[in-house]
Amino acid sequence: MIVRLRREYGRFITSGGQLLLLAVGLRIDTPRGWLACAGLIAAISLIAWTSTYRRARAIDDTPTAKIASAAQGYTELLGRGRALGGTPVTSPLKHLPCLWYRYLVERRRNDNWERESSGESDASFIIDDGSGECLVDPAGAEILPALKDAWTECDRRYTEWRLLGEEKIYALGQFQTRRADDLGSDREEAIKALLAAWKQTPRELLRRFDLDGNGELDMREWELARAQARRDVERMEREANRQSDIHLLRQPDDGRLYLISSLPPEQLSRRYRWWSLAHLAIFFGALAGAASALSMAA
Repeated sequence: MIVRLRREYGRFITSGGQLLLLAVGLRIDTPRGWLACAGLIAAISLIAWTSTYRRARAIDDTPTAKIASAAQGYTELLGRGRALGGTPVTSPLKHLPCLWYRYLVERRRNDNWERESSGESDASFIIDDGSGECLVDPAGAEILPALKDAWTECDRRYTEWRLLGEEKIYALGQFQTRRADDLGSDREEAIKALLAAWKQTPRELLRRFDLDGNGELDMREWELARAQARRDVERMEREANRQSDIHLLRQPDDGRLYLISSLPPEQLSRRYRWWSLAHLAIFFGALAGAASALSMAA
């Protein structure tokens, strides 16, 4: 929930807050109203500039490391994405195999599009850079995929973003290495996480375990699903035990940027720098507007 609130807040300050306040100022259209709106626009733009500039600096200042020799801590990785255990997740709208997905379904009401449902996968996947493999936990990450599908059917609009297997994946986060034999104590948590990931694709879950075809899983069928999840986790443990160490990338504890993208780092940095310049220009423009409104109100 905290991650979702943080994302919604970030989207507000970077893509809508200033426009909304400008519309409010136009509607009020008084010197005091313009002074308040311009002041808020300047504050939001300053926060947005700081946020986007820090993102660009984090990408530029963190060197790309090789998985096999990466130091423990904040690290940048670049490699091919692969599904964990060779089993990709299935996107809910296009029903296509992928490493990660986010979807949004909107419904037209009058002249507006209103969110009807949305969600994203939380299954881990692997980055392989040729020197080694790293398990990537997407929880809490800011994910920017290159692939986006959008279409409209009747009164609904569908949007789906995906990271694909064998796609070049850039990731910036907290890198740590654990011994393979340390994973056994997390087996039950891993089973729960795998079942939770399966629930994200209910059609696939029913296809695999709804033996009587009634459209829901009874107690016996759910136990079959749990047994299969346990077997899958045990198989992944056996595969992990063939390696001396397990590398993991996750959200940093200190709040630093956790970024996963199929866009190249140079493009990501350039995008954030352009956004930072745009917000800086809006900030100075808002200051000038606030000064003008203050002189009119005096």
